[in-house]
Amino acid sequence: MTGRQQRSSSPRPFRRISAVRVLCTVAAGASLVGGCGVLPGGPGGSREPVTVMTWAPEGTAATNMPGMPAMAKAFARWVNAAGGIDGHELRVLTCNERNTSSGAADCARLAADKNVTAVVGSYSQHGNAFMAPLEAAGIPYLGGYGVAEREFSSFVSYPVNGGQAALLAGNGMQLGGQCGPVSIVRPDTITGDAMPELLNSGLSKGKDDGDDTPGKATDIRAAEDATDYTAPAERARENAATAQDGCVTAVLGDRTETFFDSYRRLPDTGSGEDVRISSVLGSVGQPLVDRTGGSKGVFEGAYVTGWYPQAKDPAWRPMREVIQKHAFDDTSIDPADPGVQTTWIAYTALKSVIESIDRDTVSSGTFAHALDKGAKVETGGLTPTLRWRYEDMLGSPGYPRIVNSEVTFQVVRDGELVALKDGFVDVRGTLSEAGRSA
Repeated sequence: MTGRQQRSSSPRPFRRISAVRVLCTVAAGASLVGGCGVLPGGPGGSREPVTVMTWAPEGTAATNMPGMPAMAKAFARWVNAAGGIDGHELRVLTCNERNTSSGAADCARLAADKNVTAVVGSYSQHGNAFMAPLEAAGIPYLGGYGVAEREFSSFVSYPVNGGQAALLAGNGMQLGGQCGPVSIVRPDTITGDAMPELLNSGLSKGKDDGDDTPGKATDIRAAEDATDYTAPAERARENAATAQDGCVTAVLGDRTETFFDSYRRLPDTGSGEDVRISSVLGSVGQPLVDRTGGSKGVFEGAYVTGWYPQAKDPAWRPMREVIQKHAFDDTSIDPADPGVQTTWIAYTALKSVIESIDRDTVSSGTFAHALDKGAKVETGGLTPTLRWRYEDMLGSPGYPRIVNSEVTFQVVRDGELVALKDGFVDVRGTLSEAGRSA
């Protein structure tokens, strides 16, 4: 799979004050006069810094995303080393969301207290907790990971992917064309409750005309932070093995590895040998495939649905170069991790929008106005062109603010995640149907 044509991402040098401003300063005896407009914030009268925040859970018993704030810091080092973004120094604040609603709310209140321009490239499933403080402060939430439903309905949210909803709908479409009966193992949480309907909508779209296999997956709930999943693994395999070409898909975040370890250890009964496994990126990725045995591991042959091109696609080269040069020895940044990839895309969007504003000061209101009025972002083939005007949004009752409804179909072959289907698959219609029933 080849990325779309890549746009130059070389940062512009810091802008210096204009000749008119220099003359004004000199005429004022080198003192700052209100009418002169010389701004503090850097040597030589550089444009004011732009401060943003990135949050993610770290050190928790469930999902952890330390690579996202680490990627944000590396991006800032990269642009600042070359003069900033359109003359603005980029300052990044980070916050540990702790995978709790109180932690998410604390991070959002801190963002408001610090008067950040935007929250960028962050992860939290507690949308109701963090979005209200951001809405009250008028702070845009740009490029969240997409796991919280509020990311696709709040007026301050500007998503760069279709979130968990697009992955589940796409996973259903991918499995619908390949599998007979399907079992879905998902968290026993509010977020998990929406997963079966999305998967089922995709399954219906993906099945060939005349296919009489069941159109709905067997829904199997599991604890989000369990250390053993033998019981749900047994039920999932048993249900999938009731007919030919059965599949088990598991979407448990960091605990997906634990689930499939339990699945691998199930006793051989002879009834589940032909069952194929599946998941979505974020629950399964190349690092997990590698550390579980590669081509000889449980994930060989697994179907995986993602938002972006496979990790080795040339479109990711700029990100890899930034990580190599500016992340030093930070092992938390894995270029194959979809959290890291989402943060890269979100900061790419931040950079593009700030450049389009072309002002000495970029406030949260200025930034949101630029997004609402049609600032256009090219990501070098990692996504379609991103734009957040009203007419660009999905408009579905369940997911009105989705602007990127494309996913990728991948499969593990010889221990490597590779494209199962070239290019992107648009799940807009599937999401619209699922949203109307939400």
